Amino acid sequence: MLFPEYRPRRLRQNNGFRRMIRETLLSVNDLIMPLFAISGKNVKNSIPSMPGQYQLSIENLVKTAEYAYSLGIPAVMIFGIPDQKDSLGTEAYADDGIVQKAVKTLKNSIPGLVVITDVCLCQYTDHGHCGIVKGDIVDNDSTIDLLAATVLSHVQAGADMVAPSDMMDGRIAEIRERLDENEFSNIPIMSYSAKYCSAYYGPFREAADSAPKFGDRRTYQMDPCNGLEALREVELDISEGADIIMIKPALPYLDIIRRTRDSIDLPVAAYNVSGEYAMIKAADQKGWIDGPKVMMETLISIKRAGADMILTYFAIEAAEALKNAA
Repeated sequence: MLFPEYRPRRLRQNNGFRRMIRETLLSVNDLIMPLFAISGKNVKNSIPSMPGQYQLSIENLVKTAEYAYSLGIPAVMIFGIPDQKDSLGTEAYADDGIVQKAVKTLKNSIPGLVVITDVCLCQYTDHGHCGIVKGDIVDNDSTIDLLAATVLSHVQAGADMVAPSDMMDGRIAEIRERLDENEFSNIPIMSYSAKYCSAYYGPFREAADSAPKFGDRRTYQMDPCNGLEALREVELDISEGADIIMIKPALPYLDIIRRTRDSIDLPVAAYNVSGEYAMIKAADQKGWIDGPKVMMETLISIKRAGADMILTYFAIEAAEALKNAA
C-alpha cells in the first residue's frame, strides 16, 4: 500500500480511532512496587536521589502497601535494611530479620497482596558484596547455600514469591531444591536472570546502603556489551526451575527484554531501576521534561518491548494516572 491510496494518518485523527488500534496497553496489573523496610517506629527517611521514595519502618511500609493495593497494584517487592552487618550477611536469613518481620506484618494486614522478597546478601554484608568473600573473590558455592537459607526464612515468614538477585551460578537449582524439600513447592521463583553490571543502580545503593566497599560486581553481574550471554543465563535459570524471568535494568536493555520474550514462553519481568527513575525525576524538577508524560511513555516502552510485569518506583504514580485516565 502506497500514498495516496494508503494514508496512515486516517487512523490517528481522533482519540477514539487511536484507542481502537492501540497495540500496547499498560495496566495497573503490570506493576510491582519496590519498598525499603527499616527498623524503628514511625520512620520515613527520604532518599535524596529518589524523590518520593523512602526507607520505611514497618507500620509506614504497611500504610504505603495498603494505598498501593487500593489502587489495584497486585504486588510489592521488599528490600531490607538491617540494623547490623557482618561478613556472612547473617541478618539476611535471621528469623527476626527486617524482611521477615515486614513480610509477616504485610501478610497479616493485607492478605490479598502478593509479597515478593528480594534475595541477596549485599545489604547485609559489611563488605557490600552479594556473597561470601574469600580472599578477594566472591565465593559462588558457599554463597548459594546462604541464599537458599534466606529464601527459606522468607517463605516461612509468609512470602508469596522469592526473587534472587545475586547472579551466582546455580542458585536457582539450590533454591528450588531447598523449597521443595521443605514442602514449599508451591512458591514461585522470579529470577533476576540477566542482571547487568550497571551504573544505573547508584540511587538504589544509597537507598539500601549496599555499595561494595571494595572492587565492583563485574565478576558476577553481566557485561553490558553482551546479549547472547543473557539468553544463556535465561535458559539456565529456566532449566533450574525459575518461574518468571527478570531483566535488569529495563531501559538500556529493551533489546534483551524483546529477545527474551521472543525466545521463551514463561512470564518476563523487567526492573525499571533507580537510576532510570532518578533521571526522570531530576529532569522533571528542572522543568526540562513533562515528568508524568515521560513516566508513562517509559513504562509503555518497557511493556511494548515484551515485559509482562514491571518493577518500578513509579508504580503508585502510574496507577494513579491510569485510574484518572479511566
